[in-house]
Amino acid sequence: MSALRVVIADDSAVARDVLRQLLTRDGDIEVVGEACNGREAVALARTLAPQLITMDLTMPVMEGLSAIEEIMHTRALPILVVSDRFEAAAAGQALALGALEVMPKPTLDEKSGLALLERVRLLAGVAVITRLKRRTARECASPSAAYAVPCAARVVAIACSTGGPQALARLLSRLPAGFALPVVIAQHMSHGFIDGMAQWLASLCRLPVRVPRHGEALVPGTVYLAASEKNLEVTLDHRFRLTTPAAHTIYHPSCDTLLTSVAAAYGKGAIGVILTGMGGDGVQGMGAIRRAGGLTLAQDEASSVIYGMNREAVNAGVIQRVVALDELPELLIATTHGRFFCWSTPS
Repeated sequence: MSALRVVIADDSAVARDVLRQLLTRDGDIEVVGEACNGREAVALARTLAPQLITMDLTMPVMEGLSAIEEIMHTRALPILVVSDRFEAAAAGQALALGALEVMPKPTLDEKSGLALLERVRLLAGVAVITRLKRRTARECASPSAAYAVPCAARVVAIACSTGGPQALARLLSRLPAGFALPVVIAQHMSHGFIDGMAQWLASLCRLPVRVPRHGEALVPGTVYLAASEKNLEVTLDHRFRLTTPAAHTIYHPSCDTLLTSVAAAYGKGAIGVILTGMGGDGVQGMGAIRRAGGLTLAQDEASSVIYGMNREAVNAGVIQRVVALDELPELLIATTHGRFFCWSTPS
């Protein structure tokens, strides 16, 4: 098998050296080029045709965001943002422009190196398309009338991972300001970036988006993003509880933890949605919602960056309807009006 071809873009020689050592240590990844600014990254994307670029955000001549936009509109390829945590707000913009994922700059320790290698190997195989027209996520949103239908003891709970930020932007930006249910989300994310993602999503949505605090009550028409440092649960009296993940936990935050608690707290009033992502996190939680009498939806393969978590849920028989991403907003709005569908398990 030929090695994965990767370009590193970072203005720091030290950072490039660390990335190079980590990426090439197992022999299955080849660093075919290095860029010290965004303009060089764009040029290398064209001439070397790598399978993935690791992109810093703060660089001279052309900064990372401009480079990502240029690459995604000329010769699109998978981009992994590897940047400092203080750039969390800019990381959200990077995802909006087409980057697949963000993670902090690694060190040479084993855990940090393994995390980088895992993401590069996964994302290098993702199919991305050149964006033919420059437009914002808000322009993509189809306007809907504001619905303000009372929905007692109901909630939308969403699980997602790789490709999730882009999917959430398309979904949440199409919900009206009067959407009657709280929306709780567990999105796998590197530590330190969730606040920036909340700010980015809030700039696109008609609903307020925030990271919840321990003991806070759920409010209808509000979107809540779980922080990666703690697992998020919903209590029986519909408040948030933050808990410390077990030491061996792979996914941060845990989708299963959030969804299972939602099933217990809301029962048949729970609407579970599992979107794009790698692995099997969320399958148990979706099963709990299904057994409690709630509705369970999964994003379809065609609209998913990674058809992994959602495929596992479908294969486990816990999904009642598989839906294209662009159909989800109106479907969720319809459920708040009591317009239910024939919920049958996909074959």
